[in-house]
Order: sequence, then C-alpha cells, then structure tokens
Amino acid sequence: MHILITGGAGFIGSHLCDRLLEDGHNVVVLDNLVTGSLDNIAHITQDKNFRFINQNVAEYIDLQDPVDAVMHFASPASPSQTAPNGYLQLPIQTLKAGALGTLNALGVAKKYNSIFMLASTSEVYGDPLVHPQTEDYWGNVNPIGPRSVYDEAKRFAEALTMAYHRTHNVKTRIVRIFNTYGPRMAIDDGRVVPNFICQALRNDPLTIYGDGSQTRSFCYVSDLIDGIILLLNSDITSPTNIGNPHEITILEFAQTINRLINNPAGTILENNRTQGDPEQRKPNITKANQMLSWHPKVKLEKGLAETISFFKNQLDD
Repeated sequence: MHILITGGAGFIGSHLCDRLLEDGHNVVVLDNLVTGSLDNIAHITQDKNFRFINQNVAEYIDLQDPVDAVMHFASPASPSQTAPNGYLQLPIQTLKAGALGTLNALGVAKKYNSIFMLASTSEVYGDPLVHPQTEDYWGNVNPIGPRSVYDEAKRFAEALTMAYHRTHNVKTRIVRIFNTYGPRMAIDDGRVVPNFICQALRNDPLTIYGDGSQTRSFCYVSDLIDGIILLLNSDITSPTNIGNPHEITILEFAQTINRLINNPAGTILENNRTQGDPEQRKPNITKANQMLSWHPKVKLEKGLAETISFFKNQLDD
C-alpha cells in the first residue's frame, strides 16, 4: 500500500511509520514539526519507501501520487498548562488541525478513493458520566472550556469523517485513542508519564495535581499500533476504542514509577488541576476485542521499563 500519514513525525505517528515500513508499505509523512520531531523519523529518512513533506495539514494538500490510505494523526495532544506545544498553548492551531486538517486529509482520500483513518481520542467523552466508556456514549464535554479546543476539534473531526462516509462513500476508520505511552514522548510534553519519569530520574518528588484519586488507563505504544493496523485492515467504519482497560489512580501510578526508578523523594500534591480534567478514564474494548481480536499485551511495568530507559538516555544526552 501507499500510505499518507499526517503528523507522522510525532510520538504515535513515527511508531506507525516504523510498523508500516516493516510491513512493506510505502509511506509519505506530512508534518510541520510543531509538535513532532525529525529525531523521531531520522532512522527511516533514507528508506527508499519513505518520503517526508514539511507542511501544515491545515493548508491544502496537493499530493500528486495516488495513495491507498490516508491516516490523519496531526494535532497537538498534550493537555498540560506548561507544555510549550500543548493544545492549551496552541488553541487555534489545534482547532485548525481538527477542522481544516481533517477536511484537507479527507479531500485526498476522496480524490484517490483511499481508506481514511482518523486518530480520534478518549477526550471526545469529556469528563465521562459513564464508566468505562463505550463507543455509543456521547460524552460530557464543556464546549467552551479551555480543553474544548482539543475535545471539540476531535468531535468535529469525527462528524466530518462520518459525513464524508455517508455523502461520498469514503471508506472510514475512526480510532479513539486512550492514554498512550512509550519511547519518543517528548521530555517537555507535559503529560503525566514524561513528567513523572523525568522527575523520578532526577530524584525529585513527583508532582500530582489534585489528590491523586483521579484514574487513567495507560496503553503501551506497540499495543496501540497493533490495534491501529488491525482497524485499518478491517471494514469497521464507526469509532473504535483502542486502549488498555487496566485502570490505576494517578497516586498509584506515581508510586509505581518511584519504585521502578528507586526514587526516595515520594510525591507532592498541588491543587491546580486543569479545568475539566476527567476524574475517570477507562476504555471499554469489547468492540475491538470481538471485531478485531485485539487486546493489549504489554504489562504496565514492562512498558514503563522501556519508557524509563528512553528518557534516561534523553536526559544523559
């Protein structure tokens, strides 16, 4: 297959490139490197089946060569209030990536009769009133809160994708991604995994926003990529959750990282949680399990060990 990946120089996008190239596909990456990095794809730039285009997805995509699939993964994703490239710092760019970017990527898919995959998010469920979250739950989202620039961009992107499916018969795939972690996350990403690991490696106390009782479910990146590939090759046109249903409190997560790194500094609590930060996050993966025969395989501690090793090398450099 010939595949276009928007946001392919990002954390998840670059791992997706690796897998697709390993499987023998031709890959074109379109990325303006606002949140992605050339370091993530440096090892594949000389591959004869790989091409990189430095472009903002919100601009018209003039792709001359036909593609069999378009995978739209371009968007800021970090909810951190301090991350320089998080969606709270890039609100307009985030909305454009979700709206104009999705429209442009869908235009390519329509032109070449390609499969179109949208990288959506568990954030479409907002601060959920249903637990765990199933694909038929419509969500509890504040449409004008600070997090809305990401949440509503993805919800609009899903609506636009399904409109193209119904109106133009575009072959759609929508993956709702839950918290994913692994190598190539940015040190300054601002999300909980790099924050905790880097603080622990420096023997600093881990900063928990709130009382630590809020829960998350962490999926290792290789498991996510497995699910994405299975979904791409399926005929499921509606949204599908891909995530790890193992739920853990943020306090327990911090304690696990401190134990793995032998950090004696413990944790500290701060009260400045982002407005709208969800209390619970856990995917119901019955659909993925039954229709794709997919389930996560990497245990949390194994995945964290790989991720800790990556960050240790980054800090040593």
